[in-house]
Amino acid sequence: MLTFEEKLAIIESFPQLTRNNVSLKRVNFHYEESLHDKKTVVYHLHPNGNGFIFGAFLKGYPKDDKGYVNIRDFSADQLHKIIEDSIQSLSVKREVAPQNTAQPDQVEETWVDKKGNTLVLQQEDALFNVYHGMNLEASFESYVEAEQYLLEEEFTRQ
Repeated sequence: MLTFEEKLAIIESFPQLTRNNVSLKRVNFHYEESLHDKKTVVYHLHPNGNGFIFGAFLKGYPKDDKGYVNIRDFSADQLHKIIEDSIQSLSVKREVAPQNTAQPDQVEETWVDKKGNTLVLQQEDALFNVYHGMNLEASFESYVEAEQYLLEEEFTRQ
């Protein structure tokens, strides 16, 4: 596991991030050029080595319900890569989600793959979340992006 100082050095190597000290000696880093309301890339980096990177738009990382990835056990290469990916994801404007005028904000769909695995796409506030059972699989800012993800993973709408 990288130390706090090692993680801090990697994070500070990104000139587009702005440091913000918060309570309990934790540190946040913001990407002010974000094309989204979300600007926090690094959240609550703690001197004990724990911390989070915003990854709601990224594939392949386990995320909490706010879209953050825990980086406690990341290597230097993994940390550098996820920060790059997070910044990139916030640098791309996504399409506005189509509105269902009959039931706004009420999207809930079941998707199934060839093996019978089931995912549920559910709109919650401004995000479109994909769930596997009770676990959050992925989170997207638009229906189009969520649908594209599910199709790429070879799921079909039921």
